[in-house]
Amino acid sequence: MSDHVEPVTREAPDYTGPTMMTQRWCDITFLHWAVPPEAVAPLLPPGVHPDVHDGATWVGLVPFRMVGAGVLRGPSIPYLGTFPETNVRLYTVDERGVRGIVFRSLDASRLAVVAGARASFGLPYRWASMDIADAGGQRVYVTHRPHASRVRVRVGEPMASGPLEDFLTARWGLHERHLGVDWYVPNVHEPWPLHAAEVLELDDDLVAAAGFPDLAGRAPDHVACSPGVSVRFGFPRPWRRPGARRRRG
Repeated sequence: MSDHVEPVTREAPDYTGPTMMTQRWCDITFLHWAVPPEAVAPLLPPGVHPDVHDGATWVGLVPFRMVGAGVLRGPSIPYLGTFPETNVRLYTVDERGVRGIVFRSLDASRLAVVAGARASFGLPYRWASMDIADAGGQRVYVTHRPHASRVRVRVGEPMASGPLEDFLTARWGLHERHLGVDWYVPNVHEPWPLHAAEVLELDDDLVAAAGFPDLAGRAPDHVACSPGVSVRFGFPRPWRRPGARRRRG
């Protein structure tokens, strides 16, 4: 891996490239568990390694409401642009020193979105039956299939974003390997406005299905909520791993 790893920055880096899509991530909860890097390394694409904070890497269970997704800089796609989603994600750094995320799963309630994302980018989307409800300062996220999950949290007061919060939330791209090509997909958004949160209920099979069978049986090591941010994605960029063989035509 490169001797230089880019710094963690709460502010998005400058991005002047074309826009692939825009969307808003709303009513989001971040639940995170610290794990040894060696537990994550076998699950990552070639050339991508666990990113580490204070000696540990992290597994995130992140339910939220996707709102107003649109293609290029166009308006939101009616019906298909707004839906519940939950992802299980890992924190990564590639051999160039570029930080990002690898998704182990993304459950969403719009079949067309799932099919399109899987075919176009190879992302591990699954069609799910999902609900999000708010009542009395509490938020409940429910996934009914294909793997059950129920998360209930009490949203607290605004909280400062420290080094760990920035490490977990200020991620400016995702790593994916699709059709034999290493891809990086950039994104930018404003800094996350974070709130403290208390987990009142956690009954989840998504994390186990993602390769961590015992993790959701213990309390998360870090929890936070946010009302959301507006996101702009760039187009996927292929990148060549150092030492990787170039295919002959």
